[in-house]
Amino acid sequence: MPRKGGLFVVSAPSGAGKTTLCRGLMEPAAPLEYSISYTTREPREGEVQGRDYNFVSRETFESLVSQSAMAEWAVVHGHFYGTPKPAIDAVLDSGRDLLADVDVQGSVSLKKNYPEAVRIFILPPSMEELARRLHNRGKDSQEVVAGRLAAARKEIEAAGAFDYAVVNDRLEQALNRLVAIITAHRCRVENSLDLISKLTGP
Repeated sequence: MPRKGGLFVVSAPSGAGKTTLCRGLMEPAAPLEYSISYTTREPREGEVQGRDYNFVSRETFESLVSQSAMAEWAVVHGHFYGTPKPAIDAVLDSGRDLLADVDVQGSVSLKKNYPEAVRIFILPPSMEELARRLHNRGKDSQEVVAGRLAAARKEIEAAGAFDYAVVNDRLEQALNRLVAIITAHRCRVENSLDLISKLTGP
């Protein structure tokens, strides 16, 4: 049988650098596709349809949920976010690997739907450093930052259920570790059975 693609699910608390790492992972870990989430919120300045998100109406999103077409979804700050199962299946069935950048709740749903998924948690080097990063973004009030830090502690508690943990202390080093995880998974024997069969066949 042709090799089925691997699903790599990356989660992290806000401010840990998950999105930056995932975007930086695409070229060194190629061939790797990036899962584009659906959302009902309006595009922010600089965001592009189909690149950052698939922006859809609430009616469209709720229709997908009612059809059980969402592999994972959640309501965040009044807006719906999720990943359609057909989009994931199309990539994996073609033999290509897929990277999903989701929160902890989303990663649990993806693992339930795709037990073979590899879950990776991005950790900050310390809570002090995480607080510094959140403050330096300059986007949130002190109260919002405090709320994000409290949420981060709860999310980090869930890291023990993941397959791998990568500390994002230095970006380049963390990126190299992510590439190593994906490379190691691709080298697992069960992912090379088609080649082994060809080499040992008549």
